[in-house]
Amino acid sequence: MPIKPWFPTFIYDSPLQPRGNDAFARALLDDCQKIRAHDRAGQRWCRKNYPAGYTSYGTMTNLHQTFSTFIDLEAKIRRHVNRFARRLDMNLQGARLAMTDCWVNVMSRHAVHSLHLHPLAVVSGTYYVATPPRSSRLRFEDPRLDKLMGAPPKRDPCRPENRQQVSYDVAAGKLILFESWLRHEVASNPTRGERVSISFNYNWV
Repeated sequence: MPIKPWFPTFIYDSPLQPRGNDAFARALLDDCQKIRAHDRAGQRWCRKNYPAGYTSYGTMTNLHQTFSTFIDLEAKIRRHVNRFARRLDMNLQGARLAMTDCWVNVMSRHAVHSLHLHPLAVVSGTYYVATPPRSSRLRFEDPRLDKLMGAPPKRDPCRPENRQQVSYDVAAGKLILFESWLRHEVASNPTRGERVSISFNYNWV
């Protein structure tokens, strides 16, 4: 075959652990609810910056250093991050990838996470704590879209590797990792239940 795929984009999708995901997610959900209830500054921040939802992104981003369940979560995530880094052939040069930020997201009905990336980080991701039926998926965008200029549209259907967007189903206990430069979004939550997740960044230290 004269055509070869170069410069692929990798996304890591796995259960956090082989067993005990439901019990661990329930313990984290309890702490997420407590954090939201006590984070008055975060509630004020969300009324202005994140209507219809709650996030501790503006106020509490060191949860992996302050709550025992989140400390445990970081230890479980770290193994996956190291596996992902090996697959990406990252040469850490004697340093390591360390979690630098960790925050809670609660998407109530109609809450939206608009298209964004995570600057000044290496690997980012989300762990899903509670996902009601029909929860919005996590959608990623081809990082080359702004370079395509006058390119024609893709055939429908096209080969998976030629898609310009890809969406991942979410489920409690699932972990998704990606390189932090990859733009992603979550559409409006159509359910009456709350879609709860924990997002994080890892940096090279």
